[in-house]
Amino acid sequence: SVMDLTRLAVDAGQLINRAVQYTGEALGQAERTEFNSGLEELLARAESTKTWSDQIISQTEVLLQPNPGARLEDRLYEHLDWSAPPRPRTHEVLGDHMTQAGLEMGPNTPYGTALVRCGEAQKQIGEAERKFVQSTNIHFLTPLRTFTEGEYRVIQDERRMLLNKRLDLDIAKTRLRKAHEAEAEARAEMELRICQSLFDRQAEITRLLLEGLSTTHTNHMRSLMDFVEGQACYYAQCHQHAQELQKQLGFNQVPPTANPLSGTEKATTGSSVELPPPDQTNTNNNNNTSSNKSQAPSWSSENNGQVSQPLSTKCSSDALPTAVIQAA
Repeated sequence: SVMDLTRLAVDAGQLINRAVQYTGEALGQAERTEFNSGLEELLARAESTKTWSDQIISQTEVLLQPNPGARLEDRLYEHLDWSAPPRPRTHEVLGDHMTQAGLEMGPNTPYGTALVRCGEAQKQIGEAERKFVQSTNIHFLTPLRTFTEGEYRVIQDERRMLLNKRLDLDIAKTRLRKAHEAEAEARAEMELRICQSLFDRQAEITRLLLEGLSTTHTNHMRSLMDFVEGQACYYAQCHQHAQELQKQLGFNQVPPTANPLSGTEKATTGSSVELPPPDQTNTNNNNNTSSNKSQAPSWSSENNGQVSQPLSTKCSSDALPTAVIQAA
């Protein structure tokens, strides 16, 4: 219709005027209206939030799935709105291999039994990792993507509209400066007032929208705490499974593979040389020496890796042997 053609011509002329104004500003040949400092700071804050959120999302995806091919496949399924097929975790694959190897080696042999138990522990760790990945996707990555793919796009639309209103305002200012006749000047002043009103209204809308970033940051902070809590729970489960596996395998009771003193003992036993009886004085000195050495902190498996107290603080002089007290 005629109205549609007229509207299309007006829009085309407005688009051309904006392009000319924007080009003149880029070349330094036209003046531009600057946003107030508060609005500029909010716009920069939104841009920074978007940039860092994208980087955090990308790196978290690498953490959850180091294989780039698997990440690309998951992203393809996501864009197609298809459910991705279940993919075993690396610990689960290792657990399957260990279990199969243990069954083949013989489940009744010590090595075969150890392999089977290690395989079960690896599967449990893989299951804990799977739950951690699911929790991170739901409670951490989804809120970040909600901002980058939803809220930020609304901000971009309002920002683009604000830029157009600003260009229209600068075009109206230029027309007013170039108007020489009274009628043209009055028309330019009327257009300037309208453009100024539209620009102020759009600037206020954009400012109110950008002030919502404080709420967005609060929500992201909550999501970050959920991520840390899930990560702590995941590592605690892995530690528990590893501790239980150590107990099942009798980690602290494994005999040494070789005794370096066995040959010396045999040689000493078979020798005809008789050693003199130990000197009581040397024995007392050795006791003093060992008593002094025992004051150094030692690691104990019963205190969870904490440094034990020196023996000098545990023992008093009344509890020491009589020979040691007399030698001192």
